[in-house]
Amino acid sequence: MVEKRRLGVVNEYFGIIYNAVGAENRLAQRSHNNQITYGGGGMSLLFPEIAPYVQHSIKVETPHVIHVEECGNPSGIPVLFVHGGPGAGCEDYHRRFFDPELYRIILFDQRGCGRSTPHASLENNTTQASVADIEEIRQQFAVDRWVLFGGSWGSTLSLVYAQTYPERVEGLILRGIFLCRPREIEWFYQGGASRLFPDYWEDYVGVIPEDERDDMVAAYHRRLNSEDELVRMAAAKAWSIWEGKTATLRPQESVINHLGNPFTALSMARIENHYFMNDSFLEPDQILRDASRLKGIDGVIVQGRYDVVCPMESAWALHQAWPEADFKVINDAGHSASEEGVTRALVQAAAAMGRRLL
Repeated sequence: MVEKRRLGVVNEYFGIIYNAVGAENRLAQRSHNNQITYGGGGMSLLFPEIAPYVQHSIKVETPHVIHVEECGNPSGIPVLFVHGGPGAGCEDYHRRFFDPELYRIILFDQRGCGRSTPHASLENNTTQASVADIEEIRQQFAVDRWVLFGGSWGSTLSLVYAQTYPERVEGLILRGIFLCRPREIEWFYQGGASRLFPDYWEDYVGVIPEDERDDMVAAYHRRLNSEDELVRMAAAKAWSIWEGKTATLRPQESVINHLGNPFTALSMARIENHYFMNDSFLEPDQILRDASRLKGIDGVIVQGRYDVVCPMESAWALHQAWPEADFKVINDAGHSASEEGVTRALVQAAAAMGRRLL
């Protein structure tokens, strides 16, 4: 029992069990209410807004200082929210997938993004560094084993961490699976998704001269690392808005506006591009190759059937390599965690996993 190990106090342990039952009841009541009041997107399916009870600045490898925050129940089941991108940073609503009476909710901005500093830095910014940062957080927070919750690039990083430290992972809740294979980068950034969204694609390629479009990732790399701030920002916004416009089955201005915000766009575009120029610092088919290391870890995979950013092919491949994980296909959704069906599945998965771990 995770919490019995962590708390070592009988009355607190039974308090967590009580909260788990309450979580199930609250989730059912909220689902009933949303049948009446739902007005678009998945935000109304989440738990109420919550503020951190403590925030941390952790110095890791030079020059990085990462921002970490904790919400919910300090004695609850530890869960780490692993955001996407890489480079997107956390948003306030990310705290709200979990019952705050049941979970100790930990969020962190990965190197170079969100409230971590320096902003948009590529120095010492690799997959291995991020895995080390997660392990540093676990050790500093005296967590024995925890749940990782991540979507898109967050699923990538969660999987690599779990394959590196399987003994430290109680469960994985993953969404919009991204295995970082060359075929996935080719599909979204070079040609493939362009056939579904030729109008949005025109804006994406518009900042790149025609004679450089045979390798869009490399062409963007030159501009995202230009000494000209205007060139960098124009490229960053085009790169990030392309993802924002294609991330949902039905257009969501909130997603587009968030990714198009200059602060977010710069870190996400620069860091994503940096990773993709370096094969995401992974060996070929590394995640599928090492899937056997996930054996015994409680897992849930949530995948939008019409996900264009991270097509379902990758989730299906992971499902075949890791059949023990529960595989949920959302038939009316794309890539974003904010889409109604995806949000509902993620909230339910967190509640169900909490019950199983008690």
